[in-house]
Amino acid sequence: MGSCKKECRSQVKLLWVHGPIIVGAGPSGLAVAACLKENGVPSLILERTDCIASLWQQKSYNCLKLHLPKQFCELPLLKFPENFPKYPTKQQFVSYMESYAKYFSIRPKFNQVVQRAEFDSVSGFWRIQTQNFQYLSRWLIVATGENAEPVIPKIQGIEKFQGPVMHTSVYKSGSGLKNQRILVVGCGNSGMEVSLDLCRHQAIPHMVVRNSVHILPRETFGISTFAIAMALLKWFPLRLVDKFLLLLAKFTLGNTDKLGLRRPKTGPIELKNATGKTPVLDVGALSRIKFGKIKVMEGVKEITRNGAKFMDGQEKEFDSIILATGYKSNVPSWLKVCMLFELEF
Repeated sequence: MGSCKKECRSQVKLLWVHGPIIVGAGPSGLAVAACLKENGVPSLILERTDCIASLWQQKSYNCLKLHLPKQFCELPLLKFPENFPKYPTKQQFVSYMESYAKYFSIRPKFNQVVQRAEFDSVSGFWRIQTQNFQYLSRWLIVATGENAEPVIPKIQGIEKFQGPVMHTSVYKSGSGLKNQRILVVGCGNSGMEVSLDLCRHQAIPHMVVRNSVHILPRETFGISTFAIAMALLKWFPLRLVDKFLLLLAKFTLGNTDKLGLRRPKTGPIELKNATGKTPVLDVGALSRIKFGKIKVMEGVKEITRNGAKFMDGQEKEFDSIILATGYKSNVPSWLKVCMLFELEF
């Protein structure tokens, strides 16, 4: 056993990096690398998959568009192409990211899964371990985002269900699901948009709303709600802006409580700052809910062999279950931070 460990260690190559190591080749990682390069600082991006923007390329549904206008989403030093629409599609955003990497000659090292990153206080270097390399650098930049790993909740009885169960990271389109009854667990932006996509493909989505949720119009009179909020925050306190947004939402969307979509007591921006929970920007799902095309269901009590039992006593049959339950960061699993204390006697 001991000789095996020594042999495995000998196969790991040690590489010194002149400049920061950036973990993640998504928008943040590329933006940091471009800004460093613009200032004459070399860097190396380590990416666990085989492409840039892997969340967009590999784990997003086909109908996805930017939730915010493009001017709020463009990366530094290079704007979106002029011919792109106000809300670029998934494919357009990916092409922009690829053009960005090419423009700044950013060449990440792909298929490098960071297993451990630890600061060596003796040498003053970060040691970043992947499956076949150990990288050394004075600087480590974590750019993996909040959406690295799908969140799969524990739902009683889900192992009994006979139909397909998938996370939205796997879902691509409602094509082929016509007339099927689909249980969508989750009512955030993904849950709403997947339910809308299912409607457009003539499926029958039932969306589980377990907690309260803020729903805002994506636009009001052709102006982005996000842009309005950002402009108001320059002049007014956050809670006052939240009150204005809620009045705006009530005026344009009506009382969502009547649809089974209760609003939190905390305002949308304050809630986002405190918990990270993003308000839903409606792109058409709400009207389908109003007309009964998307059924709003209370929390799931139990998954059965052919469907689900709900907290309000209802029981329904479903062909498939889609978990629109979000993502989480994976940084705590590999970033090891040692707290060093110097004791004086």
